[in-house]
Amino acid sequence: MARDPYQELGVSRTASADEIRKAFRKLAKQHHPDANPGDKKAEDKFKQVSAAFDIVGDAEKRKKFDLGQIDADGRETMRGFGGQPGNGPFNAGGFGQGGFHREQGPEIDLSDLFGGMFNQGGGRGPFGGGQAGGGFSAKGADIKARLDIDLEEAIKGGKKRVAFSDGRAIDVTIPAGAQEGQTLRLKGQGSPGRGGQGDALIELSIKPHPIYRREGEALVMDLPVSIPDAVLGGKVEAPTPDGNVMLNVPKGSNSGQTLRLKGRGMPDAKGKRGDLLAKLVVTLPETVDEDLEKFAQAWRDQKPYTPKRK
Repeated sequence: MARDPYQELGVSRTASADEIRKAFRKLAKQHHPDANPGDKKAEDKFKQVSAAFDIVGDAEKRKKFDLGQIDADGRETMRGFGGQPGNGPFNAGGFGQGGFHREQGPEIDLSDLFGGMFNQGGGRGPFGGGQAGGGFSAKGADIKARLDIDLEEAIKGGKKRVAFSDGRAIDVTIPAGAQEGQTLRLKGQGSPGRGGQGDALIELSIKPHPIYRREGEALVMDLPVSIPDAVLGGKVEAPTPDGNVMLNVPKGSNSGQTLRLKGRGMPDAKGKRGDLLAKLVVTLPETVDEDLEKFAQAWRDQKPYTPKRK
């Protein structure tokens, strides 16, 4: 049986969902098999924290676990009705004045229970073999994983391999226009149960990009331009998520001016792409030669000016 998921993640039972998420991400990053190749202990720890997050990282399953309705492995638990050991629902000790007595613990829907015992559809209940009644054929637990994807993969889609806490690795198709925090559901890829397999839930996270910054559906980047191109105007090569393009830099451009490339940004939930904003950065050469120094000195002596603040 798995350890207490709160202990596994190193959080208290009163921890917020955000605190649980942060603890899981920290441990998952620390013990991920990709970061610890060949380390069996790290791999086992990664599986354990992932399994723990499967329970307390899901609001509904966390509630059931806290109430004792499922165990640390996500399996449903059954408890007796009688206040004393051995008292089942049909023993004298299981009944008292005013109706049923039950242990302190999770409430059980009696209509579901008896519906399972005496299946009105003609099937046999849990005491007669054959078809199980309602309430006793629980679907297996869902399993969760977090998948970091590149910005270009979010835009164009692609395939990635995901490692799950049970040791399996599954190839996943990333849809074009994937969103930050979007969850992909793989039906029947979760834990087994009497009512069938659960699902695998994969939360997507878009990694920071070395060139582009996100502002909603817009992408923003700094575009270095030379002094001659800024003064005289010209064409400069600019990167985009779809490949490099040539941009026209207007004559007399300054740092901070923005050139807009329509439809080259991030897609929204409906697949429509925002724009790419290229902010010009007028840049000196890495080495300032003597001729440039003389030109700058003459310019400063003959035509001094003070740049205006915007």
